[in-house]
Amino acid sequence: MQQYSSLPEQNTQLNANSSTVLTTIEQLRAELWLERSLNQLQSRLCNFLTLALSFEQDEKTTIDKQAEIFQVVVDELETAINSSIMAIASPAIVAIAIVQPQQPVCKICYISPKNPQAPLTITNRRGEKSHLTLNSEIQLEELQQLEQSQMACCLSNDSIGTVGWLITSATSTNSYSGIIVSEIPKLIAKAAQICTVALTQLKQIESLHQQALNLNNGNQELERTNQLKNQFLANTSHEIRTPLSSIIGFTHLLLAQGYDPSRQRHHEYLNIIQASGKHLLALINDILDLSKIEANQLEVNWEKIDLPQLCRNVLALIKEKAANKGLQIRLEVDVNAKNIIADPLRLKQILLNLLFNAVKFTNTGTVGLEVRPQDDQNEFMRFTVWDTGIGITEKHQSQLFEPYFQIFNDNVSSEEGTGLGLALTRKLVEIHGGWVEVESVVDRGSHFTIVLPVEQEQVAVSDTVAEFQPQQNRDRNITTSGDSNILLVEDDISNAKLIKTFLERLEYQVTWVKTADQMWDALKGQDYFLILMDIVLPDANGLALVKQLRKNPQYSHIPIVAETAMAMKGDRDTCIAAGVNDYICKPIDLQLLEIIVSQYVAAD
Repeated sequence: MQQYSSLPEQNTQLNANSSTVLTTIEQLRAELWLERSLNQLQSRLCNFLTLALSFEQDEKTTIDKQAEIFQVVVDELETAINSSIMAIASPAIVAIAIVQPQQPVCKICYISPKNPQAPLTITNRRGEKSHLTLNSEIQLEELQQLEQSQMACCLSNDSIGTVGWLITSATSTNSYSGIIVSEIPKLIAKAAQICTVALTQLKQIESLHQQALNLNNGNQELERTNQLKNQFLANTSHEIRTPLSSIIGFTHLLLAQGYDPSRQRHHEYLNIIQASGKHLLALINDILDLSKIEANQLEVNWEKIDLPQLCRNVLALIKEKAANKGLQIRLEVDVNAKNIIADPLRLKQILLNLLFNAVKFTNTGTVGLEVRPQDDQNEFMRFTVWDTGIGITEKHQSQLFEPYFQIFNDNVSSEEGTGLGLALTRKLVEIHGGWVEVESVVDRGSHFTIVLPVEQEQVAVSDTVAEFQPQQNRDRNITTSGDSNILLVEDDISNAKLIKTFLERLEYQVTWVKTADQMWDALKGQDYFLILMDIVLPDANGLALVKQLRKNPQYSHIPIVAETAMAMKGDRDTCIAAGVNDYICKPIDLQLLEIIVSQYVAAD
């Protein structure tokens, strides 16, 4: 009996052990279920993000891709929990603005099961139940309460902010044991974390896509810029080498031992050298002018211009080139087109650019210039350069005024240019407050019209006249001494010999020195009525020397003219501010130099 009496005790212990084992098995089963569910969700989202990493064109927006992530999460949780009702609520911006502007509201956007009409039942703190369906609204405060009850998880981090809420109903399932049901809040929380990470990674992928797109666009723009640069360098090299070839070649002939050209040939070669030098200078000026305009450093000198005279002068410059091609030249100036306020140098430059182009692209027929008022008010003047040349296609018309753009045609002369002429022309016209119009028909010719205001309100003509007066007549009274002695301070041998030779032909006595020390020695030995000062010297700054001369009572009365390669905007003003009386830019215009020097002699 005692044996039997002990059996119940043994059975009780066995039952207890069996219960523990069963509980452990159920716990392991729940953990495996949780891990499998999360792994399945993680795997699907990884596959989705892997596809999103593709750099191929994708028409889906970021919102569309977020929607796919939400739907994956909802579907996977539905599969895992089977009959439990799940949903994701996203903030409804429209609802905040229209439905309840004072209280944040969210809207149910994604819901399971597949039947969207099945309600999601939630229970608040007070035990009250509410049923949410697709597109129904829920208060943010209620979502926060559900989060505290482990029925909702916020999809949020610092990177993406608050995107939405993952919600589960309070309904439990009979398919699983209580242990598995107890794991559902943990599943929801971890699923929310995985979803948030996926949304963050999606944002990073979209950012990478945008950076790649910007980089690709930047590379294309860089490639185009490089092509334009290479084209510009090639054209500029060609253009510069052409006049240089004439300068160097004909100079070589004149210097060749035993070669004695006739006087006529001698002058012919020198004329070619001079013309080539001017051509080279014009090319450099075009490049510098465009650079000055881009840097807002171009100086504009306003003046009242006699239009008929200016037009005749401009056409005279293209007459020979047109005649060589057998072209006729026509000029029509309306009787009411008499005067205009503009920069005469820049207006000539504008018209010459257009006229040279017209001659270049016209093989037979006529090139003309027509000037007339825009309307009866005479507020604007129209300058039309027309030709009977090859014309321009519509495609090329839209590119004409881009820097370095050129039209190549087998029927046109091989001379090319830098491709800057029209770009510079348009910018100069715009500086004058005007605009450019183009009409062209292929094989019939082109009309380029610039429209300029007749008056420039911001500039007074009297001020313009003063701009062209000698600087010394405006700034200080000049007293000179030293008869016709001029002190030339110049370290460049070629420039010095040119200036010295030219002035000596005009019967001036020129003392040439190369350095600041030599200048001070020369001043001690002789009196001078004028000093021509280079600004860049090997042992001193020319402007510093000018200031020293102005402070020295013995030499402060001597007029000083700066002759320098400093040609950018403000350089003239800098020189004048340092104390010079006048300014002339290299390459030296010898006729202008003669006028400036003679004015100081007259003041003696």
